Amino acid sequence: MAKLFEPIKIGSLELPNRIIIAPMCQYGAKDGCMTDWHFTHITSLAMSSAGMFIVEATGVSPEGRISPGCTGLYDDASEAAMARVVQASRNLSNMPIAIQLGHAGRKASSKPPADGGAQIPSTDAEGWVCVAPSALPQGEGEEAPVALDADGLAKVKADFVAASLRAVRLGFDGIELHMAHGYLLHQFLSPLSNQRTDEYGGSLENRLCFPVEVLTAVRAALPDGYPLWARLSAIDWAEGGLTIEESVEISKALEAAGSDALHISSGGVSGLQKIPIAPGYQVHLAEAVKKAVNIPVIAVGLITEPEQAEAILTEGRADAIAMARSFLWDPRWPWRAAVALGAKVQAPKQYWRSVPTGIEPPFADITYGQRAGQNKPA
Repeated sequence: MAKLFEPIKIGSLELPNRIIIAPMCQYGAKDGCMTDWHFTHITSLAMSSAGMFIVEATGVSPEGRISPGCTGLYDDASEAAMARVVQASRNLSNMPIAIQLGHAGRKASSKPPADGGAQIPSTDAEGWVCVAPSALPQGEGEEAPVALDADGLAKVKADFVAASLRAVRLGFDGIELHMAHGYLLHQFLSPLSNQRTDEYGGSLENRLCFPVEVLTAVRAALPDGYPLWARLSAIDWAEGGLTIEESVEISKALEAAGSDALHISSGGVSGLQKIPIAPGYQVHLAEAVKKAVNIPVIAVGLITEPEQAEAILTEGRADAIAMARSFLWDPRWPWRAAVALGAKVQAPKQYWRSVPTGIEPPFADITYGQRAGQNKPA
């Protein structure tokens, strides 16, 4: 069997294959609540035959959202809106569904990328005051965030715990804590955004303290054995930023604190970053982390072809493959990969007739009606 289609466990959660749909912000929420857009987007991907779907970065508080159009999970209204989508997905598919919980920190109060992505000033009706480890703006000329004091840190931690409990109540199969892409927990980890002089700043040990505290608090609040993991930016791609050597140590600390897996990305904390974009450009980062930990490591970043994904796994560079934009372009990517690699996937019976003539059906347990060629591939 192709490695890509072998089962894998993340903590107590077993995935039927190693294809993961990475979180993708849709910027289509209203007051933190999912809308019909999310209903259509998520339920469609729930039928993709991937091993797991991770719902987009979801704010643990209103001020933790990236933009006014981002989802949240911080009150009864946002929970109820999300419940509708999760339940519909469950009715359509048994694919595991997780959620990524995060806080945008100084990158909050922003316009969606399609609208330019600029900061929305706190004086604007749609904007709000941002918080961060230090009072350093994300970009030149932007409004500086408020540095979190002891009460602010306690609130952020409590918000992560409260959102996690709502996620459990909604029936999510796992939680990914967002510590990447320049958002709040990454801001604590990176020396480019964390210039504190207390126990949360300075040395690497101090900088990783708050993210570890958040993970530890969430882990303690969750039911025993509930799957919990983190997404990391393993390198900042900017002078003076996080290095892969530091992120290896961060990964070890997160494993020790109870993370069931690590999802390795990069960048996002600095406008001066210089990212060498190329196919699989982040895989070497996942590989370095995998050599240092004993939990599954997920690779992501311009992994687009089935053979490419299979090679990463068979070479032992990662344990699972995450993709995002590829699924927007090709929502049934696992079907194509199964055909290419000679594997089988579970798929809705209503779609069995979609197989083009001359292609071996990649669907497990498929049968076609015999009456006048009924239900045969066309």
